[in-house]
Amino acid sequence: MVLAAGAGTRLAPLTIERPKALCPVGDDALLDLALARLEPLVGALAVNVHHGRAAMERHLVAHEGVHVSVEAERALGTAGAIGRLRPWIAGRSVAVVNADAWSPDPLEPLLAGWDGERVRLLLVGADELAPTVRVAACVLPWAAAARLAAEPSGLYEVCWRPWADRGALDVVRHDATFVDCGTPADYLAANLLATGGRSAVGAGAVVAGTTRRSVVWPGATVAAAEVLEDAIRTTAGRTVLVR
Repeated sequence: MVLAAGAGTRLAPLTIERPKALCPVGDDALLDLALARLEPLVGALAVNVHHGRAAMERHLVAHEGVHVSVEAERALGTAGAIGRLRPWIAGRSVAVVNADAWSPDPLEPLLAGWDGERVRLLLVGADELAPTVRVAACVLPWAAAARLAAEPSGLYEVCWRPWADRGALDVVRHDATFVDCGTPADYLAANLLATGGRSAVGAGAVVAGTTRRSVVWPGATVAAAEVLEDAIRTTAGRTVLVR
């Protein structure tokens, strides 16, 4: 499952133009990159949507076979989203990633040697669960997923911490490149890591001016007289400076 229902408030004003999960790293939406990382590991894929629902549903039409879980009235959080999907999960284990996280590294360590019974977390640069630790991915056995209710709630509070307290949680350290694209600065950093420091220019963009360490969204324009530096230019022409 890819969690993709968030409002992306911290990523504004980029999220005024498109949902956070559809912001591109290079030519690929963050959502598409997350799905591609999960696909080799699982037998079925699901995405939850709430904020930017119409745009998300249009985008997901191209992903044949991906189950779309619509949270129509309110976003259900990381645990509630899985709770709503219990009939679809139907006794299976579930691997979970966030759509707004960018990483080029594979997720195979998440399942390597997993016993299928314990909750397992892939922690970025950490060996122990804590509220501030970044979680690259998690896998829940059906016994854990089946207990989650379809109501607003978070995995840390209702799943990870309780399973850790009773000694039923595994942690795998993930010393990999990982960026939580929560802010424009982090989003720019992810793009520059993906390109090796060059400006990331999307398909159909017209760059007549100069770009340095910037992101130019697909279909955007940089005029001949412009110098775009440490910035993001959106398709609609919005410029977000990162200083």
